[in-house]
Amino acid sequence: MKDLGSYRKSYEKSALLETNIPEDPINLFNRWFHEVEDFGGVDEVNAMTVSTIGLDGFPKSRVVLLKKFNEEGFIFYTNYNSEKGKAILNNPNICLSFFWHSMERQIIIKGIAEKTPENISDNYFASRPVGSQLGAIVSNQSEVIPDRRYLEDKLKKLENDFEGENEIPRPDFWGGFLIKPIEVEFWQGRPNRLHDRIRYKLSENTCWNVDRLSP
Repeated sequence: MKDLGSYRKSYEKSALLETNIPEDPINLFNRWFHEVEDFGGVDEVNAMTVSTIGLDGFPKSRVVLLKKFNEEGFIFYTNYNSEKGKAILNNPNICLSFFWHSMERQIIIKGIAEKTPENISDNYFASRPVGSQLGAIVSNQSEVIPDRRYLEDKLKKLENDFEGENEIPRPDFWGGFLIKPIEVEFWQGRPNRLHDRIRYKLSENTCWNVDRLSP
């Protein structure tokens, strides 16, 4: 067994203080997102971990791409019949997390997921490259398949079926989820493991309460 006890790093790139944060966590998320994007060192700034409780009762996490965020929350797209999709439809309480190592920052978001309106899913699906559209239709996501060739043969057939078509319709089983946040924690690495942790928690009157957590 490899001992990782000596893997250590001193976090010294920034600070997160109550004197420099907005009242709304979405505004702080927006600031951090663009600061990380401008700083560089992250291939996909919008990559996030989505954690769900599966139908088998076990939590499961996987990385997906955030496609939009605004005052309402955070949107990503998936196959509703996938393991992830079924888990969310069965239990919409999910967690999103971002880790941006280049700026020693992490954001953890607890929220309630709901399907995006059909027109939102339609518009995004139409904006995707044709290959991605066909791939979404071909893949019965999370289902067992015999081999790679099975997928490639299905894709080739679908390419022939839609040859010459100007528009590929979005399948009903594919679309977006909007995660409405109820708690957002911002973590900024600091020296000596005394990290900054600022938590926004939504109150019953839909106001955000802000607390500092011990690291």
